[in-house]
Amino acid sequence: MKMFAVKPRTLDQMQDFLCTLPALLLILLFTYYPILKLIQISFTNWNLLNDNYEYVGFKNWKWLFTGSGTKYLLNSLRVTFVFSAGSLFITIFGGLVLALIFNTATRGFSAMRAIVFMPKYIAMSSAAVIFLWILDTNNGVLNYFITRMGAPRVDWLGNKHTAMIAVLFLTGWRDIGYGMMIYLAAIKSIPADYYEAASLDGATYWQQLFGITLPMLGPTTLFLFVTQFIASMKVFQSIDILTGGGPYRSTEVFVFKIYQYAMEDFRMDRASVMALAFFVLLLIITVSTMKFSDRKINYDM
Repeated sequence: MKMFAVKPRTLDQMQDFLCTLPALLLILLFTYYPILKLIQISFTNWNLLNDNYEYVGFKNWKWLFTGSGTKYLLNSLRVTFVFSAGSLFITIFGGLVLALIFNTATRGFSAMRAIVFMPKYIAMSSAAVIFLWILDTNNGVLNYFITRMGAPRVDWLGNKHTAMIAVLFLTGWRDIGYGMMIYLAAIKSIPADYYEAASLDGATYWQQLFGITLPMLGPTTLFLFVTQFIASMKVFQSIDILTGGGPYRSTEVFVFKIYQYAMEDFRMDRASVMALAFFVLLLIITVSTMKFSDRKINYDM
């Protein structure tokens, strides 16, 4: 009978596994199963207007990379990277500047920090509707002040040269406060001994900034870069409400193009191929960034 006895340690491990089993099943059901289903659909000609479909091999992949879908792929990639670059600049650089300005414990600055951060709590859909009114060509608040200064009205959402800038207005308004708070928390965690030693050596504020503060904020900058980059690449609501991908595809980002194929053209096969390509692209960029950070960023505090 001893050979069939369960050791206490093994029993504890089984109990631990059983406790995590519901979470594992949910992850398999809602994460990995959809990915496998997406791969399966990418090899079919499934149209939502038709219940029947058949497997067509790599036809959809050829359409995306060597056929008529290539121009839409390249355009959506270009637009997405332009938006991501603008969003990252606002969140990281703008957030850092505000964090350095508001890095004080006075009551007035605390209130200003709260005001800047507050838009992050507003849902993107609600904020986009507000900005539709602010950026309106004829009745918008922004154009009202522009005309009061003697300048002509700007068609913010109807001009392909200003539509992306208008979308970035909304993104910056919501996200700059988030970057500021993350940087403020990181700045507060830097030991004061570093600054005291630098001051005794005669270092100026700018020398301390570039010699202590910015290098110590390297991990925080990496965190913001990775998280905000992924978030900016998945932008959808602001584009859908403000511009609908226009004008002339100037704001047609990757996720919005996937939505168009799936929900407007009813081509789930093409939407699946683009979604998988998007997943692989994000994975490669994220892994590359993390590999780069291991060599270039100092995590010592």
